[in-house]
Amino acid sequence: MSIYEVRTYTLKPGSVAEAEKRFGEAIPAREKHSKLGAFWHTEVGPLNQIIHVWPYENLQHRTEIRAAAAKETGWPPKIQEFIETMESEIFIQAPFMRPLGNQTLGGIYEMRTYTYQPGAMTEVLKRWGAAIGDREKLSPLAACWYSEIGGLNKFVHTWAYKDLAERAKIRTESQKLTNWPPQTREFLVSQQNKILIPAAFSPMK
Repeated sequence: MSIYEVRTYTLKPGSVAEAEKRFGEAIPAREKHSKLGAFWHTEVGPLNQIIHVWPYENLQHRTEIRAAAAKETGWPPKIQEFIETMESEIFIQAPFMRPLGNQTLGGIYEMRTYTYQPGAMTEVLKRWGAAIGDREKLSPLAACWYSEIGGLNKFVHTWAYKDLAERAKIRTESQKLTNWPPQTREFLVSQQNKILIPAAFSPMK
């Protein structure tokens, strides 16, 4: 079972482009130890955020890789002057999610974060697993995971689209599906979404 560390940094206004550039320059040093899963910056929703996703086999693997990477010249990227806040969360891959990798899926990504009631996640995953096949006929599910460490009871699903116009079109089409969205509203506590743009060096484009 794979885990993913999702690191979200909120940056000073006007600094995202330079921070992303410096991050891209530093990636080769970091990837000597493990590969980046995805890198985005926010376009709609909370602004001035960069989000980088790191796959690991387990928590021990994460600890070992991060210790080794810290010894590399050129890592971490020199972006500390831009950072206002940092957040790290550990997520477990949903059973129906394909691993992150070198894929060109869309020009934009929508990351939707649902918080569910405690104890509901097993049933949520079951209902999503039964419905996801029909929804993916319209557009690909880029990532889907649920929280293990950090904010608990979170379920994150990320969708790829060519642009915002395609997103609007596909979301309208999805409403015509008989089993979509999965019937989990009874467990919902809150919903959030972000529109993300992949970096040039992101494996997910």
